Amino acid sequence: MIVVKDVSKQYGDFTALQNVNLEFSNGLYGLLAPNGAGKTTLIKMLATLISPTKGEILYNGKNINDMDDQYREMLGYLPQQFGYYKNYSPKQYLLYLAALKGIGKKEALSKIDELLQKVALSDVVNKKMKKFSGGMIQRVGIAQALLNDPEILILDEPTAGLDPKERARFRHLLTDLARERLVIISTHIVSDIESIANEIIMIRNKQLLYKDSVEDICATLNGSVFETTIDFDQLEYFRQKYILLSEKQEYGQMTVRFIHKVHSEDEWTSVPPQLEDVFLYEYRDELEGEN
Repeated sequence: MIVVKDVSKQYGDFTALQNVNLEFSNGLYGLLAPNGAGKTTLIKMLATLISPTKGEILYNGKNINDMDDQYREMLGYLPQQFGYYKNYSPKQYLLYLAALKGIGKKEALSKIDELLQKVALSDVVNKKMKKFSGGMIQRVGIAQALLNDPEILILDEPTAGLDPKERARFRHLLTDLARERLVIISTHIVSDIESIANEIIMIRNKQLLYKDSVEDICATLNGSVFETTIDFDQLEYFRQKYILLSEKQEYGQMTVRFIHKVHSEDEWTSVPPQLEDVFLYEYRDELEGEN
């Protein structure tokens, strides 16, 4: 079990995270927040790349920074951007990393073949990576994170560059991996995790907002999400009066999905809230700032 205890991180006068408390056991956790919310800071602390300014992170009661290599040997990590050699093939690259991790060549070759098949790269094992697409490179990165068969797997924005088919394959892989280990995936793409995560973690204003199941997080908006059809000339009024979640043009009119917490109109249809509704509602100010 990993325990994040009263953790804060500051860079000079800037506070990236403040008084975060979390517990992780085996299973899959989705760390969901917009870019810049502090996801990568937390991920880097869990991977011992940076240390908390205040508080501590414990693995089975021991401080992970004090455990040093003992903790890292149990860890598989995929950063947002990872270095690789363009003139290496996936097999050469993974053999090189296996040697750095102290894995014997015979064991490594068997493991590499298995991993490249898992990430659907078995047909390009000996091709130079300089010819690979961004999605293919990302799959090599996922394979390297699994080389040491880690007990803890931490993935920072792992689906960057993956097309929808590759993302679906990746979700199936994560589900299998999380049966026997602790998996933490950081993302700002709701669809990557809503159907597979045991729990969702959301950070807002540098502090923990939610750590709960998808169902319980969605329940925070029960009775507040509606859909209705309006004319085009009503759209600007709706944008100003309500929190719009989506707008879709259909048959010369607009179907809008929105949040309203007071009263409803007869022509509105109450709909079950989804995780994306909560994400758009809770981070509406941050998301508007990105646009």
